[in-house]
Amino acid sequence: MTDPLAIELQKYLQATRALLLAKLDGLSEYDRRRPLVPSGTNLLGLVKHLAGLEWVYLGTSVGRPPEKPLPWEEDGSIWDGADMWALPSESTEYITDLYRAACAHSDRSIAELPLDTPAEVPHWAEGKRRTTFGALLIRMVDETAHHAGHADLVRELIDGQGGADADMMDATEWTEYYIRIQQAAETFRTEH
Repeated sequence: MTDPLAIELQKYLQATRALLLAKLDGLSEYDRRRPLVPSGTNLLGLVKHLAGLEWVYLGTSVGRPPEKPLPWEEDGSIWDGADMWALPSESTEYITDLYRAACAHSDRSIAELPLDTPAEVPHWAEGKRRTTFGALLIRMVDETAHHAGHADLVRELIDGQGGADADMMDATEWTEYYIRIQQAAETFRTEH
C-alpha cells in the first residue's frame, strides 16, 4: 500500500482500536458486560459491535467476507441488537479474539485494496448500497472513534477511569472542576 491517505487513516484506526480494548483492562466480567445507561451500552458489547462492523465494512462489502458468518448475522438476531451485548456463552476472550481477527482482516484489506475499490454494503437500503472502500474506511475510523468515546464514558461510570485527559488533574482538582461546571449549569435550572 502506498496511498498516504490510507496509511494515515489506518494509523488513526489502529490507535483508536487499542484505546477501545484498553477500556476492558482490569475489569471483572460483570463490569465489562453491565449496561450503565438506559440504551444498554456496555463495554464488551461495543467491542462485539465493532467486530461486526470491521468484518462487514472492510471485508464483506469488498468481497472479502469472514470464513464463517458471525453467529448474530447468521441467525438474524443482529436486528434484535444481539451485536450490542455479549451472551453468557461469549467470553471476553471470544469477543476480543473475534475483534482482533476482524481488525487483522481489515488491515489486510487496507494493505491490498485501492481506496477507489467499489464496495457494496449488504445491510444498507436498496439503491444506496454502493460506495467505495475509501468511504468505508473513513466510516470505520468514525465508527470506532464514536464507540471509543462511549467506552470512555461507560468506563468512567464503572470506576472513574476517564478518557485520555484523565491524568490532567488529580481527584481533588477533578471534583473542583465538576463543581464549577455544575454551578454554571445551576444558573439555568429554572428555565423552561
